[in-house]
Amino acid sequence: PSMGRKEIRAPASRERKPNDFKFNHVFQDASQDEVFGEVSTLVQSALDGYNVCLFAYGQTGSGKTYTMMGEEGKDRGIIPRAVSKILEVAKLKEVQGWDFEIHGSFLEIYNEMVRDLLVASSDNLEIKIKQGAAASARQTYVAGLKQFQIKTHEDVTNVMDTAAKNRSVASTDMNMHSSRSHSVFTLHMRGVNRKLRMETRSALYLCDLAGSERIDKSGVEGVRLKEAVSINRSLSALSDVFQALARGDSHVPFRNSKLTYLLQCCFVGNGKTLMFVNLSPNPTSTQESLCSLRFAQKVNKCVMGPAQAQASRLKDSSSPANGSSEGGGRGNS
Repeated sequence: PSMGRKEIRAPASRERKPNDFKFNHVFQDASQDEVFGEVSTLVQSALDGYNVCLFAYGQTGSGKTYTMMGEEGKDRGIIPRAVSKILEVAKLKEVQGWDFEIHGSFLEIYNEMVRDLLVASSDNLEIKIKQGAAASARQTYVAGLKQFQIKTHEDVTNVMDTAAKNRSVASTDMNMHSSRSHSVFTLHMRGVNRKLRMETRSALYLCDLAGSERIDKSGVEGVRLKEAVSINRSLSALSDVFQALARGDSHVPFRNSKLTYLLQCCFVGNGKTLMFVNLSPNPTSTQESLCSLRFAQKVNKCVMGPAQAQASRLKDSSSPANGSSEGGGRGNS
């Protein structure tokens, strides 16, 4: 959601002029509460039947995991705050006749393998596509991915602790706690309103991407080097997808990485997508920050058209108890 155009200026080198960038909002010394306040309305719209995707992008050590996961208390990140907001608004909608069933799942993409973060030793899971009546109604899901019902905030707290323990993390010269995988937390929602005889199905995707890194700076080798190459390749594939979308290409290379293949329905059709770009305050990271800002500028040029809620007439046999979604719901930009 735009609160007015905001500008950021990257410092100039001796030979070049300053680089100016414009985005929807720029946060500087902002609290976690302020950051979530900017996206709260977008998050809530998932309960109205819109498919929503938020993801954090940036170099390693720029604070993406802090933005999305956060810490305890007032430093909670986007994911726990989003769940609390969804539960709060779902409760308020009960007076309007709405009854919601909400499930969650948590996965990581590590070295191009999809793994369930809620299972101690997960196999490589397969991403599948469920065809809809129209091309825009296709949805991706992960076969065999564990889902859990969410009724209270505590349900998610325990899951986040489990996911954090199972996620692939390692130390490099650039980051003591470097995420070596992309993580995707998904809320699958189904709402039923018997008074209006309406049904909505939607998904909220919250993604903490692994950070891009320069191998000469991170000093990685062996297994860590293989991870870095895989991370950089998948982020490059993500960049290729957004460039193709910005140009309006007839073919978009979603299949070039597991990340883009999983989230392809988030980037086409009629939903909503928002990207956080995280920058390191370290002066030695200026070049990496410029690369991140340029990528964000490309993403900002992608216009997908107006969003539409995924709502349908309620069938007589429908009820939240027997209508949970399979795998991931569809999320679009």
